Amino acid sequence: MGWKGALRSLEADARRREREARRRQRELERQRAQLEKMQEMERAAYEVEVYENNLEVLLSAHKDCAQPWDWEELHSAPPPTKPEPSDKRQRAAQEELEGFKPGLTDKLLGRTDSKRKELRRAVTRARGADERAYKDALEAYERDYADWEATRELAGRILEGDPNAFADAIVQAGPFREIEGFGSSVRFHADDSAIVQATLCVNDQVIPKESKILLKSGKLSIKPMTKTKFYELYQDYVCGCVLRVARELFALLPTDMAIVTAESELLNTQTGHLEMQPILSVAIPRKTLETLNFEMLDPSDSLNNFMHRMKFMKTKGFQPVAALTPSDFET
Repeated sequence: MGWKGALRSLEADARRREREARRRQRELERQRAQLEKMQEMERAAYEVEVYENNLEVLLSAHKDCAQPWDWEELHSAPPPTKPEPSDKRQRAAQEELEGFKPGLTDKLLGRTDSKRKELRRAVTRARGADERAYKDALEAYERDYADWEATRELAGRILEGDPNAFADAIVQAGPFREIEGFGSSVRFHADDSAIVQATLCVNDQVIPKESKILLKSGKLSIKPMTKTKFYELYQDYVCGCVLRVARELFALLPTDMAIVTAESELLNTQTGHLEMQPILSVAIPRKTLETLNFEMLDPSDSLNNFMHRMKFMKTKGFQPVAALTPSDFET
């Protein structure tokens, strides 16, 4: 083969290597596209899961509740035990000092005196550690005792039916933190121990305006939620929160009835301004509430178990109503 043949062979090898590189490049690009598609599908699945979970949390608020408070037990609970001073660490260090016997190496290297000095210092440190431990225990006891005394005093007032004590218990226990985490707020008051009233200021922005579903192709579909679906979810959310407020009140307080009124910002047609107005008001007896299966019930349907006021339209949502008051139950 002459130099021309050799050159042609080199050029053919170069073209072959270039074709192989091109093929490899196309393969890598195909793999990258597949990876991006998989990542897109994973992101879509994750986004739908988050969306559905958020809805589930909002629409299942009525299923959870704090453990009941036993005010009788709290009132009769014994005070915390006052700690006694202890010299346990010092005695152990002193015993080690008194039991010290220098070894042959200590004597040969002249370390006997230095070791005794170190053991004496250890006794001093141990005495200080005992004193600090007692001081810390005493401070913890004083805090615990103050808490016990305040709790016992509050429990006594609760058992006597003091309405002010009911309000104090709600403030201290904070039973509505989860609902407040949704952006809503709860006000309350009690004129007597038989009926506690609560007003739930509803956050009407928590229900999404869009629906998200995962298509068979794995892609994410986002569409505006229909008015009827939005108001259906919003109704269940409001009714569920009302049930949750009542459950928390009954778990915390020895009261027979809770009147829970939900308020939301609505247009006042007389003034032309948005105003907070009652949209749902429910009188909930403890005995009736305790018969319900909260895992299975529909929050909106469950209101038929109670005296309530609600005007709801499938395409317009809640309309203003008059709030219930204790006077509605006077004979």
